[in-house]
Amino acid sequence: MNFKTGLWQQQTLKMTMTQELSQAIALLQYSAQELTDFLENKALENPLMQIEQVNVRPMNPLIDRNRRKFQKAEKDWMDQIAAKPFSLEEQLISQLNIKKFPEEQLKVIRRLIQNLDENGYFTGDLKEIAGKLNISEELVEDCLVIIQTLEPAGIGARDLQECLLIQVEYELPDNELAKKIISDHFVPFAEKRWKQIAKELQVSLKEIQDVFDCIQLLNPKPGAMLGREEAHYIIPDVIVEQTPEGLTVRMFDDPVPKISFNDQYYKKFKDQDQQVSKYLQDKVQDYQWILKSIEQRKETLTRVVSKIVEKQPTFFQKGPQGLLPMTMKEIAVELDVHESTVSRAVREKYVQTPVGTFTLKSFFTSTIQTTSEDEATSSSQVKNAISQLVAEEDKAKPLSDQEIVDRLKTSEGIVVSRRTIAKYRDQLGIPSSSKRKRFN
Repeated sequence: MNFKTGLWQQQTLKMTMTQELSQAIALLQYSAQELTDFLENKALENPLMQIEQVNVRPMNPLIDRNRRKFQKAEKDWMDQIAAKPFSLEEQLISQLNIKKFPEEQLKVIRRLIQNLDENGYFTGDLKEIAGKLNISEELVEDCLVIIQTLEPAGIGARDLQECLLIQVEYELPDNELAKKIISDHFVPFAEKRWKQIAKELQVSLKEIQDVFDCIQLLNPKPGAMLGREEAHYIIPDVIVEQTPEGLTVRMFDDPVPKISFNDQYYKKFKDQDQQVSKYLQDKVQDYQWILKSIEQRKETLTRVVSKIVEKQPTFFQKGPQGLLPMTMKEIAVELDVHESTVSRAVREKYVQTPVGTFTLKSFFTSTIQTTSEDEATSSSQVKNAISQLVAEEDKAKPLSDQEIVDRLKTSEGIVVSRRTIAKYRDQLGIPSSSKRKRFN
């Protein structure tokens, strides 16, 4: 083996991850909101970069020529004021006649309400609260019962069993069988060991089925009804439109602020001392890189979506059920880019289509083998087929996972394993065949 030392010259090609390149990669994966935040922060750092909010236009009603539109806007302005969200405590206390309760009891009720989680369940410790407030545990228990009488029914329950029992007593007061089953046979009932319950209670499976149907209408998370979340609207990054010439793709840039160069500031200070001049040159270069990165982001995203439209013609005609198998690697190969570039381009971005608004990631599905050598199907199509089979099955004899495998192969030509069916069934929220069975 030769271990000689010496000096050699060698030429190599390599890419260095510069700050500008890193910035371009980051901008590509930014959503519209993230890009807006980035540009606003950059504008604070770079005096040569100006933000222009083109999607915000001032309105002067005195010179508005369209009086009718203004009058309608003036009439409906009250409808545009967001409702003030009320806290859980405020919504529950408002149901009580506080004049009927002593101050000490109201204090306990408020403390108990503070121990309710987002689903309305009581998660505190009665004994601990009694000790902190220096009162009897019986009084704390009584106050919790008062909370449990409030709406929505089931609020203040300590677990799911108590939550459902409160709702049954409130909404189905005459259904003694439902109360008995939830009180004494909750676990076997939930696990659908109904034959055991029917034998012990001397009732038919049909009666237990009726109780199950009633309980299905109850709310296991009553506290969620009181939560007021602000509505979040999805703003698409790309719009695909149907025109006489075919499908067209265009970027929707309105939510993203436009940037421009502050030429006045640059001319004013460019002839200052060397340090100021170098600072301005750095900021000019920074501005140009941002401008270039935004254009590159727009171009890459447009190319990716255009290629998706090209490869998914049936989707834009039939909707999600027409989605064909497609991977990011396929798109990357056809566009001659790296797979990670496609992944960054579709991250947290939405496309508005003639059949609805979807995440760009939803277009990429795994390929499922079929009995035909030259055809394949997507995982979403398999899920649709599973849902269809379950919807049409005989509920007295629901299809097992293996039977679904056989039906898909016979009728649809789709080849999947029983384990895959179980996985997709769980993702769709479809219970097993034993839990889908109904007794008539």
